[in-house]
Amino acid sequence: MSDPFLGLTMLMLIVVVIIMGFPTAFTLMGLGMLFGFYAFYNPAEHWIDNRVFDLMVQRTYGAMTNDVLISIPLFVLMGYVMERGALVDKMFYSIQLSFRRVPASLAVATLIVCTFWGIASGLVGAVVVLMGVIAMNPMLRAGYDVKLASGVITAGGTLGILIPPSVMIIVYAAVAGQSVVKLYAAAMFPGFFLAFLYLVYILGWAAINPKIAPALPEEQTRVPVPAWMRSFQAVYSRNMLAGLLSALVSPSKAMALEAEEGRLTYWKLIKNACAALVPFSLTAFMLALVWWYVVIHPQASAEAEAPEGLEQLGAPAVDAGPAAIDGPAISFYVWFGLVAAIAAAVLVRYYRNMTADRLQVVKLLISSVMPLGILTIVVLAVILFGITTATESAAVGAAGAFLLAFQARTLNWKRTKEAVFLTAKTTAMVCWLFVGSALFSAVFAILGGQALIEQWVLALDLTPVQFMILSQAIIFILGWPLEWTEIIIIFVPIFLPMLRHFDIDPVHWGVLVFVNLQAAFLSPPVAMSAYYLKGVSPPHVTLNQIFAGMMPYMLIVILCMILMYIWPGMALWLPNYLYGG
Repeated sequence: MSDPFLGLTMLMLIVVVIIMGFPTAFTLMGLGMLFGFYAFYNPAEHWIDNRVFDLMVQRTYGAMTNDVLISIPLFVLMGYVMERGALVDKMFYSIQLSFRRVPASLAVATLIVCTFWGIASGLVGAVVVLMGVIAMNPMLRAGYDVKLASGVITAGGTLGILIPPSVMIIVYAAVAGQSVVKLYAAAMFPGFFLAFLYLVYILGWAAINPKIAPALPEEQTRVPVPAWMRSFQAVYSRNMLAGLLSALVSPSKAMALEAEEGRLTYWKLIKNACAALVPFSLTAFMLALVWWYVVIHPQASAEAEAPEGLEQLGAPAVDAGPAAIDGPAISFYVWFGLVAAIAAAVLVRYYRNMTADRLQVVKLLISSVMPLGILTIVVLAVILFGITTATESAAVGAAGAFLLAFQARTLNWKRTKEAVFLTAKTTAMVCWLFVGSALFSAVFAILGGQALIEQWVLALDLTPVQFMILSQAIIFILGWPLEWTEIIIIFVPIFLPMLRHFDIDPVHWGVLVFVNLQAAFLSPPVAMSAYYLKGVSPPHVTLNQIFAGMMPYMLIVILCMILMYIWPGMALWLPNYLYGG
């Protein structure tokens, strides 16, 4: 039985019931069963034979056999293991020392750690709470404005659901029937660009009004340099790299120095020299990797795929000569040379002032940031370059998270059980959401609600730009009372069938939705980031102050969406380059 207005009633009712606080998944299933029973009702049949029960079974089986969803528990486990392993404290300290001369250095360090930790864990609540515990009190003690401190934590903590690997992207891929890999590639640049806009806002505000972020006292910016490094500089050179290279050739003076655990050893000299060369090694490796992927890899692939010895039957053998392989455009070589020259100039300036303080900061970054950074890069690289599927890379990430936590000796049996339990709880929630959403959307379509909305939108005779603005505005408004899960599961499927009519790429539209949903965590009254932070903040920090600190970041989200629509290549260039248009 079709009744479009009953379908719209069903849609409005789900919003009201969720706002009242009922569980989303079971509300979806309950309303789907109730309205579906009416839609399939046949007086000639017994009520037990109503087809809504068959639909429930089919939709449940479809959700449980969805291959895309398999990666969710593994990525969630990766995040919870890292969160329970308490691997972020040392990272925040080392990054804060790295940016100690930058205005609002504590806020900048907080944003960088939030971004980095959000990528690794993908858990908004965990990141906001953790950074609230670690960074909120130090910023307030340093005299930072409450709005600045709360805003950077709440906004930075939400980046984890945008920058891959993100559970939200996986959920959208399952709903929209799109490739997780392409969506990951599409969300990469917009996510980092949004973080960059946040950084520009913080630095700009601190430069205009220095009172909101006073300079830190000397004792908080002093690098803990070992005593042997000062003695080493006096013996060899103030430049630690030059001194270490000289000491490797003639180590007698160095080995006479006293270190914390006794005399300085030759092995310690080698380790410190390698640490000093890490910035150069990382830069050279990244440039070489880009050159290999863009210039060498396509040629090798084309030669390997070219068939040899194939001739038309009955035709004389013809030597076709070497196959023509198109290399990258001239612009690539120009840009590559420009980037390499800038990198070389920066490295020369950096190593010219390689003091003991700078070397010690590098060593702190190596021990705290590099292991997690390597794991995150490996997880993303194997997905984007097609080496593994998203599920296999999630397994690699989860295993790597366990190894990092065990290496740091911060993960005991109790914390491991907590991580596994929270993973099972989150995964069960997502799966039940999919079951409820599949049943709800099917009944909504059977009642004619989907067709009615499509007819109404098409009757407005909108241009693609107008439809894009309308759809994103509706999602932005829905982000005030609802969380991203309800929006992706319930409302996004309503817009997806109309994208083809307006010739809008679902990947581009989806990334706009991802950026838009950053506002769902920052928009009162259901700004979950604010409540997460309030729970771990000092008593004098009020919710109104936290809300006021978040508001400018909502405007930055809107600015980012406008720039993404003006330049769609920000989202589409990388997937088109890696996988074709």
